[in-house]
Order: sequence, then structure tokens, then C-alpha cells
Amino acid sequence: MKLTETVQTADWKAEKHVPVLHVEKADGLLKIKAQVGEEIEHPNTLEHHIAWIKVFFKPEGSKFPIEVGSYNFSAHGEEEIFSKPMVEVEIKTEKSGEVYALSYCNIHGLWENSVEA
Repeated sequence: MKLTETVQTADWKAEKHVPVLHVEKADGLLKIKAQVGEEIEHPNTLEHHIAWIKVFFKPEGSKFPIEVGSYNFSAHGEEEIFSKPMVEVEIKTEKSGEVYALSYCNIHGLWENSVEA
């Protein structure tokens, strides 16, 4: 089995593991927000958490995506205080393309989403 065959996707409004993407273009910048659990909150506890989120941009006409952000959540909190798996990145580009986010849940594996930018 190939690793790519293990990546899951779904409608983020019904599945809490899918990274939700918000993209805004302004003044030569692409502002990207990726969050796991926007509509249905993901339990980010020590036992069940999002370990990382990676963000990619594939410019129109390009063969491969470019990694533009890699975020590890090595601390999740304790007692009643837990972090939320959300990241933001800005990239300089005038190009259109597609934004991808890949996230990893320590229990439920790899999840991805993409949007046109």
C-alpha cells in the first residue's frame, strides 16, 4: 500500500479531522488559515490530538506543490487548558493556484483538503 492511499478526506462540516482552509488574496500576498475542527471541534487532548498540519501551494501551471508551512503541535496543554490546531501563513505571490492542507491525528491518521486560490 502507498502512503497516499492512506490519506483521508471528507466534508469538513461533517468530519472533525479535515483541515478547513480559508484563503484571502491581497496586495501580492496569499493569506492562508488552516484549522482542524472548525465546525466540529477536535478534542485536542494528550490522548487524542492533531500532531501536525502542513500547508502547500501549487501555482497554476506548476507540476508540483510547494510546502509553505509546517507546524508541529508538540505541546497540547493540560488540565482544562488545551491548544486548538489552527495555523496561519502568508506567502508572497501574484499567481493563482491551489492551496492544500494535510493534518495528522494520532488516532485517526492523515487527512487533507484543498481549495482554489
